[in-house]
Amino acid sequence: MNKEINKNKELNIWEALIPVIVLIGLLAYNVLVAYNGEDDDPLAGSNQFVLLLGAGVAVIVGLLNKVSFHSMIEEVSNNIKSTAGAILILLMVGALAGTWLISGIIPSMIYYGLQLLSPAVFLPATMIICSIISIATGSSWTTSATVGIALVGIGGAIGFPVGMVAGAVISGAYFGDKLSPMSDTTNLAPAMAGTDLFTHIRYMTLTTVPTFIISLLLFVILGLTVDIQGKTDTTQMLLDIEKAFHITGWLFLVPVIVIGLIFKKTEPLIALFIGILLGGLFALLFQPQLLNQLMNVDAMTFKSAYKGVMNAITTETVIPTENENLVKLFKAKGMTGMLGTIWLILCAMVFGGVMDAIGALSRISKELLKLAKTTLGLFASTVGSCLALNITASDQYLAIVVPGKMFAKAYEKKGLAPENLSRTLEDSGTVTSVLVPWNTCGAYQSGTLGVDTFDYLPYAFFNLISPVMTLLFAAFNIKIKQLTNTIKN
Repeated sequence: MNKEINKNKELNIWEALIPVIVLIGLLAYNVLVAYNGEDDDPLAGSNQFVLLLGAGVAVIVGLLNKVSFHSMIEEVSNNIKSTAGAILILLMVGALAGTWLISGIIPSMIYYGLQLLSPAVFLPATMIICSIISIATGSSWTTSATVGIALVGIGGAIGFPVGMVAGAVISGAYFGDKLSPMSDTTNLAPAMAGTDLFTHIRYMTLTTVPTFIISLLLFVILGLTVDIQGKTDTTQMLLDIEKAFHITGWLFLVPVIVIGLIFKKTEPLIALFIGILLGGLFALLFQPQLLNQLMNVDAMTFKSAYKGVMNAITTETVIPTENENLVKLFKAKGMTGMLGTIWLILCAMVFGGVMDAIGALSRISKELLKLAKTTLGLFASTVGSCLALNITASDQYLAIVVPGKMFAKAYEKKGLAPENLSRTLEDSGTVTSVLVPWNTCGAYQSGTLGVDTFDYLPYAFFNLISPVMTLLFAAFNIKIKQLTNTIKN
């Protein structure tokens, strides 16, 4: 909230856009041409270096405009420092996935989910479940790290494309993230705009609820039209899960405790760490034979138990199975599996830091502000600024803070109540961050759910429709609140 926009010698708009144009061009070539093969993965490293190349171009622009290299490095340092919490959470999520696999927690979720969630209702049920968890916890990240992983596994086992399931998970997770009073972005947006939390939440429901309903209907239609018959023998899958794990409802105690801790406003890092420890303990209590099998020993010893749990936390764990449909579900990568995502975030912060240091972010936002001659133009400029900052600064919070600071006076001059701005910041800044692969949110969700950003993007209906909905309300002057507290109908 104390983030300041760097002010140097003002760039012209083309100078500010040069690094962005270079970055988007290189990323497009990387994803669509160079690494478009079946086994190619641009997120494995090449996109990270492309971000550094974009940062290099921004450095050259800065040096030509008399911005000191030291100030650029300092801003990069501040940006990277701001991601420390996110990086630690990513490592905890990787460890959580490992212990929740060997303990049987995730396999149990999949086992019962295969029996309870029929294909016809699976996608809308996924969105609703994630919405409830996210509202209760105030965190889309926690929602994905707990029930989200299991639901992607269940959907894949049933036969749904994993991108489609991840889209439902993310749609539900960000619905709750927007409306929960415990969400950091839900508190940050009204603080930047100059309104109070609950006024912001009430006003935000005007656009959020219709968006949720439309998204839910789209998932209902998808669930009824996607042909998944005959793709997977779930009966055999259930038998193979039972063969590999001791399945019991007691294992659900761990996710219930973790979600309960977050509901009680425990710090997510602490809650996840407790979840890791409980996962390891439950692995010893409920899956001793599996641990012996993984350690290739006949009887458990302290050493084998210790190594089995620690390996699950830190490195890749693969549970042997002859069922091809369970191979991906019976695998977790631990902390090491998150290193590629962390690398992506760090490189994105380098690009965003240099862009901020040279004044490019400020210049782009200022140019967008010039479009704000009408009410619709003001809303569109805000949306455009949020999208631009999610792409260039790679940080959800900057996409709320910077436009919030820059547009507050413009909304006031137009006679618009501050909740118009706070709602628009959330409708565009909060929800679109997850659609950018190199944004902290996009990198996190992709790494956590194990689904590429571009695979789930077309199905993240709630996130795609939200900025459109806020612009439709502005275009047709629907419930646009004035500073006099009257509402135009």
